[in-house]
Amino acid sequence: MKSLRAALAADPAIGAGNVLATVIAHGADLNGPGLTFDTPVDDFPAEHPLTLGELDERVQARTAWLHGRGIGRRDVVAIWATEAADIVLSFLALTRIGAIPALLNGKMAPAIAEEYIRRLRVTGVLVGEAHSGLLQEAPILGAPRDLGTGDPALAPAAYRHHQDDPVVITHTSGTTGVPKAVLHSHKTLYAALKHLLTMPQSQGTDRILNALPIPHTATILMVNQVLGNRAEMLLLSTQDASTVLAQIERWKPHGVYGFAVTWAGLAREDLSKHDLDSVRMWFNTGDCAHEPHIRKLVAVGTRETVTREGRVTVRGSHFVDGLGSSEMGHNGFHITHTIDSDHYGRCIGKPYQFASATVLDSSGEELPPGKVGLLGFRSPTVSPGYWNDSVNTYKFRLNGWFLTGDLVYRDETGHYFHLDRVPDAVAGFDGPQLYTSMSEERILAALPEIQDCTVIIVQENGQFLTDVLLEVPADADPIKERDERILAAVGEEVASTIRRIHVVGEDEVPVTVTGKVRKVALRTERLTSARVEQPAAPAAVLADGARR
Repeated sequence: MKSLRAALAADPAIGAGNVLATVIAHGADLNGPGLTFDTPVDDFPAEHPLTLGELDERVQARTAWLHGRGIGRRDVVAIWATEAADIVLSFLALTRIGAIPALLNGKMAPAIAEEYIRRLRVTGVLVGEAHSGLLQEAPILGAPRDLGTGDPALAPAAYRHHQDDPVVITHTSGTTGVPKAVLHSHKTLYAALKHLLTMPQSQGTDRILNALPIPHTATILMVNQVLGNRAEMLLLSTQDASTVLAQIERWKPHGVYGFAVTWAGLAREDLSKHDLDSVRMWFNTGDCAHEPHIRKLVAVGTRETVTREGRVTVRGSHFVDGLGSSEMGHNGFHITHTIDSDHYGRCIGKPYQFASATVLDSSGEELPPGKVGLLGFRSPTVSPGYWNDSVNTYKFRLNGWFLTGDLVYRDETGHYFHLDRVPDAVAGFDGPQLYTSMSEERILAALPEIQDCTVIIVQENGQFLTDVLLEVPADADPIKERDERILAAVGEEVASTIRRIHVVGEDEVPVTVTGKVRKVALRTERLTSARVEQPAAPAAVLADGARR
């Protein structure tokens, strides 16, 4: 195992487009682990653990099918499906012939999907069963499952990738409308994994439950990581809390990978009623997670630790938090929590060894510790840009740094702290400093009775108005002194702008296809409501939470 990982790390030709073929070329056991899917794959039943050889044969069948229809180098083929197997196997087959798979989240609205595909200028589209007939103008190649009918013996030789070759297009969450198409190359999407191959394999990464959105960059990273580590992975087509919990209890993973929305969903459950002892590690990417959700997860599971008596298993798991995005290519930051942690407050840790970061002002000048500014990021993992969109590609570059769209500061020890997304905050370098994400963090930490919350800030007639939307258990007792505790938690500057604090249902908070809250939609809705409200002032809090 160690020699294979070292050989992969030293291979100058390996990249995100050829990991499966390269692992086999380096002598990996064909009877060893491939991938496991939660739906049938051709003649294999759901959850059959495909061996490496079986996985390769199924990919070769799909390669032959695509080649027979003229798909080859540089052809962009969109995949719009919901099942993990359809997306991952199609990705592996398309990259093997040098094509560029463009992965679409299955929850994307048909009208947005049609426009997104049009902007890609695709050669063809593979459409899953759930989306059949929903596209009116796109050039349909067939269904992803059709590819499995190809003859593996007719598959062409694998395409030889250059390190700069494009290998996949994924998309952003689409919080403001049509998502941006994020391009990654053979090199960028493997740079972090190549570094990790030179490090000791982390606890919990030998048997992984993938609860990440399947069409996301993070899942492609995980597929390539487990193939290189010769690990096991079950990929879930849906990421709701009930499904994830059931699979943890049944499949007994050592690591669970997901987004912040996954942890929020799990934290709603009574985890003491579930058998989660197999979990050593939870790995978060995308938005950083909230402290109360992390604390509930690290209290369950087990982990190995070294004592004077040697290596022992103790109660409580690890939670690896950080900050990542499709454009960053891999989590840029990392921090590990256990049951004993106290370094919260939206701390995203330090950059990985392969990356560097800084805090910038609006002109691109670096700010000192303690000063809030724009997060600048540099890494060999960063996307080359947005497909067919030079305007946005260069808009998010400043003074040699990629701008992630986040507001952060760092302390004297080099730890970074996330305050908000730029569009959601009211925070120039002068004037009010109103942060929605940090306010949510403080409310959840101060009121553990609350399952989740969303903070929205709008501006009307020169005034800032803040709404706090709370999600609480349906059978919960009234939260004592709720509003006063919230006002104290968020701090005077935000508290003075609060217009309303009220309880909402989970389905009343609009989310993107990846589960992120669509704050732009809530701002539009709340701004309309704000026009009939009285001006905000730091006076009394009414029983329903409204402020006058």
